[in-house]
Amino acid sequence: MTMKPTARIKRTAEGRVGARVPAIAAAAACAVCLLPGGVAAGEADQAGSPTKAACATSLPDSFWRAPVDKLPVHPNSARYVSSIGSSVPLHPDFGSGLSDGEPFGIPITVSDEKLPETKVTLDYADESDKTGYRIPQDARIENGPASEGDRHVVVWDRDLCKSYELWNAKQEGDNAWHAGGGAVFDLTTNELRPDGWTSADAAGLAILPGLARHEEAASGHIDHAIRVTVPRSDQSHVWPARHQAGSAADASLPPMGLRLRLKDSVDTSAMGPQAKAVAEALKKYGAIVADNGSAWFITGEENPGWDNAQLDALKAIKGSDFEAVDASGLQQSPDSGAVETK
Repeated sequence: MTMKPTARIKRTAEGRVGARVPAIAAAAACAVCLLPGGVAAGEADQAGSPTKAACATSLPDSFWRAPVDKLPVHPNSARYVSSIGSSVPLHPDFGSGLSDGEPFGIPITVSDEKLPETKVTLDYADESDKTGYRIPQDARIENGPASEGDRHVVVWDRDLCKSYELWNAKQEGDNAWHAGGGAVFDLTTNELRPDGWTSADAAGLAILPGLARHEEAASGHIDHAIRVTVPRSDQSHVWPARHQAGSAADASLPPMGLRLRLKDSVDTSAMGPQAKAVAEALKKYGAIVADNGSAWFITGEENPGWDNAQLDALKAIKGSDFEAVDASGLQQSPDSGAVETK
């Protein structure tokens, strides 16, 4: 089953771009895609791995892992949902195989060894981390090396427990990259970026913790919020976001950092296990507005283990099945991503 992709949206000086609509291809791009050190993408983090236990994508008290199923509905919920698109279907912007000849989803390059520091030059250096990247030579680029899209690079360095993230990344010879913007995230702390700074995402947040990962879905449980894009956003941001990329000062538009929750009334019982794991995560942990792009596009990793037919069931969910929640009560400190413990 193939869906035609729409045009990709490129980042502008004001903010950041969004995702494209992928086509679901019948054939997988590869039977097993290898990560650095010969680790298979779908096997990099098997339960019981000491590396996995030592370096999670976010801390237990991070906002990413905070349940929002009991939080109050935001007073502007109806206006936010309407502006995003009440009748627009949810779209999983990840899967297996190819879309228009390219892989889709954001690939996670896993590194479990000490690497030399990588030289990275940046277009938006004033809001980017200029040093500290350790990017493997074979790091994968979103939609492939020839892509004209967002070209994210996400490296999960489990040796140093960091995430290196680039937007519009291009490799420039041995151990050198050029990117539109970039950030280095220490996964052992909840410290947020300086207020007003972007990252490889418009909201200034890390991408890695908000990706739906195949190994999580295969276990039947995703225990964190998921990254989502919206067509237009307000010229504001709310905690935990650090940056806005709004097209207008319009209170009916969602701010960066807004938490959206799938309504509990949505029936997931007929979904396959992968789709159900995603949908139930959206109920319990919600989705965080992280970028401008296509409406209701949620992001996951590129991985040959995804079952596109199962993920396709998520498109039966409409924008009207979501509500915005007031997550302000979770905030412990404006410069920390740690949540208040009850």
